[in-house]
Amino acid sequence: MSTIESVCVYCGSSNGRDERHFQAGLTLGRSLAEARLRLIYGAGTKGIMGAVARGTMDAGGTVTGIIPKFLIRREANEVDLAELDELIVTEDMHQRKHTMFERSDAFVALPGGIGTLEEIVEIMTWAQLARHEKPTVFANIGGFWNPLLTLVDHMKQEGFVHSGHRVRPIVVDQAQDIVPAILKAAAQRASSNGEDQTVIDRL
Repeated sequence: MSTIESVCVYCGSSNGRDERHFQAGLTLGRSLAEARLRLIYGAGTKGIMGAVARGTMDAGGTVTGIIPKFLIRREANEVDLAELDELIVTEDMHQRKHTMFERSDAFVALPGGIGTLEEIVEIMTWAQLARHEKPTVFANIGGFWNPLLTLVDHMKQEGFVHSGHRVRPIVVDQAQDIVPAILKAAAQRASSNGEDQTVIDRL
């Protein structure tokens, strides 16, 4: 995947305890808009999810929200949903995740909970199985993802991460560096000869 037009962002539907995480959502949203990249996200209007969408829209960007019916009242409200450029309501979580994957050229995991973890790990799993080569970024704000990244390294060392050259998430510590990292990764992929790389690339 060398052309990036849309970026899927996984993140928490609550603010979390660290204000930096919420601010990172706003910053990433603005960065997407400035780069003219469409935001694909879970359509939540609360927490970090809401921050990413608000940051994108306030900067003139385009937003597609994808949400299953049963989560609408829990994670969003109809007034805010009406502001999205596109809203897709799915029957269940499986359809939501598949649609998000199909609509996106890259993936970013901001801080979040179990749902965020499950979504980004699935994307990494599909990469290992050669189902895609789309850039995948961990926004490691304040070291939030360090425990997971350590576990992934441990899995590799223990011989459980096969096709490691396909499982190479990019780790970015600052929100403003996420979009440049995605565009750089896409350009490198376009010119790559397919040689193996490390499991985790830290920028």
